[in-house]
Amino acid sequence: MTDFKKVIQDMDLKGPPSNHRIVVAMSGGVDSSVTAAILVEAGFDVVGLTMQLYDHGKALKKKGACCAGSDINDARLVASKLDIPHYVLNYENLFKDKVIKDFADSYLRGETPIPCVRCNQTVKFTDMVERAKQLGASAMATGHYIRRKIYLGHPNLFKGLDETKDQSYFLFATTKNQLEFLRFPLGSLTKEETRMVARRHNLNVAEKPDSQDICFVPEGKYADVVRKLRPGNIEAGDIIDVNGKVLGKHNGIIDYTIGQRKGLGIGGRKGIEDENSVLYVIALDSKNHNVIVGPKHFLACNKIKISECNWIINKPSESQLKVLVKLRNSSKPVSGVVNIDFENGLSELHFDQPQYGVSTGQAAVFYNTEEYEHVLGGGWIADAPNMYI
Repeated sequence: MTDFKKVIQDMDLKGPPSNHRIVVAMSGGVDSSVTAAILVEAGFDVVGLTMQLYDHGKALKKKGACCAGSDINDARLVASKLDIPHYVLNYENLFKDKVIKDFADSYLRGETPIPCVRCNQTVKFTDMVERAKQLGASAMATGHYIRRKIYLGHPNLFKGLDETKDQSYFLFATTKNQLEFLRFPLGSLTKEETRMVARRHNLNVAEKPDSQDICFVPEGKYADVVRKLRPGNIEAGDIIDVNGKVLGKHNGIIDYTIGQRKGLGIGGRKGIEDENSVLYVIALDSKNHNVIVGPKHFLACNKIKISECNWIINKPSESQLKVLVKLRNSSKPVSGVVNIDFENGLSELHFDQPQYGVSTGQAAVFYNTEEYEHVLGGGWIADAPNMYI
């Protein structure tokens, strides 16, 4: 059974739950649906908001992705079951301008973008938060697996207790002001516990699979989306080795990512029996439309530059800070030192050990070296020089 005393305590709101309206960002999945269910059962005045992010007619045919048409209908059914008001917000134009276009442009620059973070930055935690405030909400809750805790007198972010579902990497850009208003009731639950709550409430989404794709990318085919959005901007080019030798042709650098080993279309190198026979994507030359490949040791990266640094904690008093950093959501944290530039938000991180396959456009998310669950902040990888660059 749900510990409602803990739910109410973690909401960090004074007075009885019935005094507080909570807007829940409902995507139509089991996580946000259970978030609403838990808060209703705890006695809060709950309102559901769902974002419509792309053409509703086309979206109705697409399942298994956040904010698709079928998911909007699922959110409506859950709201009806819980007997709470539910509204759909049309954010098609904003989402296209702030997220989809940025995604395409980033790939054309040879980067590897994370559109879900941009969505949080520009839509969910900005415009949606403002709409929640207009509805008289004391807070907006989401179904993210992350914890909000008071640390040194201020709200801070901590990893979700379910390590397999922790979403802290995607929420590094959450600002201190936003954290004053946001709540994450699922942060202390496992995924199975979440589904148990959904079953107890007999919600139609109790067994619904987790969304796997980026919502506007059918079947994970990123390059197809970029080609559709920027049909005249993608040029074929050469695949060359680190010495400049042409090894093959490609149909666009958007088909490749830094560190990629499979699917290069050129095979290994015959007659070379050591580790140098296996080739990786070392660099993407967007200006000359070249894909540069080479042995793994060329991928070694000792430092990166980070833009748009967001500190969830109070800004460090010193210009250097020892951190643990994740370079991809699925990667293990590594140690390094951040040299902080307080004036322009561009910082530099030096790794204690070289890292491989680091790509611009990804995020560098900082964690506390003494308490790894504590999220310090993060930023976007703006430059990642390796042994070739």
